[in-house]
Amino acid sequence: MTEEHQPQDENYLIAHRREKLARLRATGRAYPNHFRRDTLAAELHGLYGPRDAAALAQESRTFALAGRLMAKRVMGKASFGRLQDMSGAIQLFVQHDALGEATYEAFKSWDVGDLLGCQGTVMKTKTGELSLKVSRLELLAKSLRPLPEKWAGLTDTETRYRQRYLDLIVNPEARRVFEVRAAAVRFLRQFLDSLGFIEVETPMLQPIAGGAAARPFVTHHNALDRDLYLRIAPELYLKRLVVGGFERVYELNRNFRNEGLSTRHNPEFTMLEFYQAYADYQDAMALVETMLRDCALAAVGKTALSYQGQAIDLAQPFVRLSLAEAVAQRNPELDRTRLRDRAYLAAAAHARGVLVTPEMGAGKLLTEIFEKTVEGTLIQPTFITEYPTEVSPLARRKDADPEVSDRFELFIGGRELANGFSELNDPEDQAARFRAQAAAKAAGDEEAMVYDADYVRALEYGMPPTAGVGLGIDRLVMLLTDSPSIRDVLLFPAMRPES
Repeated sequence: MTEEHQPQDENYLIAHRREKLARLRATGRAYPNHFRRDTLAAELHGLYGPRDAAALAQESRTFALAGRLMAKRVMGKASFGRLQDMSGAIQLFVQHDALGEATYEAFKSWDVGDLLGCQGTVMKTKTGELSLKVSRLELLAKSLRPLPEKWAGLTDTETRYRQRYLDLIVNPEARRVFEVRAAAVRFLRQFLDSLGFIEVETPMLQPIAGGAAARPFVTHHNALDRDLYLRIAPELYLKRLVVGGFERVYELNRNFRNEGLSTRHNPEFTMLEFYQAYADYQDAMALVETMLRDCALAAVGKTALSYQGQAIDLAQPFVRLSLAEAVAQRNPELDRTRLRDRAYLAAAAHARGVLVTPEMGAGKLLTEIFEKTVEGTLIQPTFITEYPTEVSPLARRKDADPEVSDRFELFIGGRELANGFSELNDPEDQAARFRAQAAAKAAGDEEAMVYDADYVRALEYGMPPTAGVGLGIDRLVMLLTDSPSIRDVLLFPAMRPES
């Protein structure tokens, strides 16, 4: 009897399938590796999908396909199956007379989830569905565990994330997300390569956790007998390369930050960072805007996106607002003339639920108010510029106003996608800011940077005026695929242990 007629207890079904495998082993035909396919399902649909049944009846060419059996319908001397491969799926038309008694009876006993190799010609059924009329059929790998119920699919998000392989088998939309991700990453490389950037690799194990304000993961190297840190950003290494003469440089990299899990945060994530000498943050904004617009076209074929019910148009010019302007627009009750008054901002931040601490300056407080009241409202692409220098330890001060920096962050769909600035290339200013960060760390700020003497030494040899950008690949893919959680766009997201 087939599984369709057995009690649907998973342990029973697994045991039943193991019995089938044992019988296969006894014949010496378990897990063969001699079948070679020459065609994918999508290729057959492309070649023959538009043609009618009469035309296909004249086709004598045979095709070899291999994939997973996703459905089976046994009907006496003729049966149907659905074979799924990496490109899609195609119907199988399986006949007793074409295969012979032994193979046909074996097919009837095979289970949904088994991996098959099949050969045959193309045809269309009475309902007009393109099918492979099978003349050769083999079981290539036995599936010992039943797939989720075919009508319900795999909808439990916990299982989808933990058993991504199962998610990819039964949910075509999950595979589509990662196809879009691959297309986006491929485009970003091509885009930067076409502009003369060179791709490099920098250390993932670093003696100093620098380049961002974040809590690092710590490990230990036995031979060197020293603690090392999984990188939180490649920034300081990439800028060393700019000093060394790589004037356009980028890295697509994994970063690691020892922080909480959320729909926006995973402890390891992918960033694109690039640096361009003899450019400033205005040049970087223009490049990012063009790059993202073209990336959407390359990855999903359009610039008009829908993200969680919100229409987002990448074709329109991106809005540009200073941070102070954005706060003032969203909080009209605030006195615009007092947005650098620490006491005034401390009271305003406290009233908005911000935990105010003594070491926070006016710039930090204004940024906290922005994050609390403005960030989530920035649905259309918006560059927020002129961040306070206090919260931008690696960015160049604005010549006309040293209290703010030549820095931007890009927000789309209420989330930050990119951070960029005119790089600080004054070694004495950088050293002073590192000292301020080190003091903050000594006072208890676990995300503050430490003093990087070698990086300061590199700047002392002279770094040209440079613009740098960090772009979150995971969040970009979330936007392009309308995915609500970062876990939807990571093949294997971090998870709490199974109970």
